[in-house]
Amino acid sequence: MEGDVIYLDYNATTPCDPRVVEAMLPYFADRAANPSSRAHRPGQLAATAVDEARATVASCLKADSPQEIVFTAGATESNNLALRGIAHALPVSRRHLVSQVTEHPAVLEPLQRLAREGWELTLLGVDGEGRIQADELRSAVRDDTALVSLMLANNETGAVQPVADIVEAVHERGALLHCDAAQAVGKIEVDLSTLAVDLLSFSAHKFYGPKGVGGLFVRRTRPPLRMEPEILGGGQEGGLRSGTVNVPGVVGMARALELAVDGLGEESARLVALRDRLEARLTGALDGVVVNGPRPSRLPGTTNLSFAGVEANALVMSLPDLAFSTGSACTSTHSEPSPVLRAMGVEKALAASSIRLGVGRFTSEAEVDRAADRIIEEVRRLRSGAR
Repeated sequence: MEGDVIYLDYNATTPCDPRVVEAMLPYFADRAANPSSRAHRPGQLAATAVDEARATVASCLKADSPQEIVFTAGATESNNLALRGIAHALPVSRRHLVSQVTEHPAVLEPLQRLAREGWELTLLGVDGEGRIQADELRSAVRDDTALVSLMLANNETGAVQPVADIVEAVHERGALLHCDAAQAVGKIEVDLSTLAVDLLSFSAHKFYGPKGVGGLFVRRTRPPLRMEPEILGGGQEGGLRSGTVNVPGVVGMARALELAVDGLGEESARLVALRDRLEARLTGALDGVVVNGPRPSRLPGTTNLSFAGVEANALVMSLPDLAFSTGSACTSTHSEPSPVLRAMGVEKALAASSIRLGVGRFTSEAEVDRAADRIIEEVRRLRSGAR
């Protein structure tokens, strides 16, 4: 990152790994043909690159077939395609949708629009750790439920949701299960041979790939899942997402996911150690520090902390040498305390004093220690009212 700033915002985005950039570079110039132009060799080379990228992504996620991977511009588009595409394709006898209040806006807003268009929407609460109760979700699924959408890992607290525990109950009612896995893919194991979701969204820039590219897993079924495309005009991606495929982007995403999956075990252990070190330094030196979210069932590199008596935005502004946020990057301009924390039962003042810190591939132990020292220094200063 630029200058001497310590980057602790890995949940918002990750730096593109140099090995990923290297894999992408030829497809900006020397191999820049349109993959739909298969009549000539440059187009065939581009098409082959797309096919290989699709196969790599499918293999990393343990999907049955590369054809189950639809390339998109990112998880937001994937979520919209999954939710609206399925809802608009199903019969009027299934007009009920189920999700939870702590979903990302890229899920909640499409669902809320569907509700305005006539679908019935049930949003379930979460417990004090930010996790949904599987029994409550099972009870919410009805015979007219079309789709359940449940994120795999929360973007603010890192809480990992019990998606695998509710799949069978959803399918028993004839409903489909969509999973926003933007924060999970490349950070924890996502094995689609055992995690029996019907649709799963992901985004390359969350696992050291380029921005502006992602994917939607659509499980092959008999009969095939019916979906209405959101983008029309060329019939690419099996008719589900028209537009020229971003060849450098999908090549980069495939390489990034390959790297992430290959080193997942070792890197996860390293990130847990760094995160725990950061939490221990902060909670050991300061009173009134609360760790929000579950301790065991969360992403390896994520921590969400409340500092009683300190306004979170003031803490962020007082630490220009650190890059971190008060919550979701997509809602960072909102002045209200995090709705995720409020849904967990965190009282308003404490929620307003909360920050999210994320360590990642390029974070060192020395940076963690320096960041902890700076946060401790500024929290003490802000609490004392010093100027």
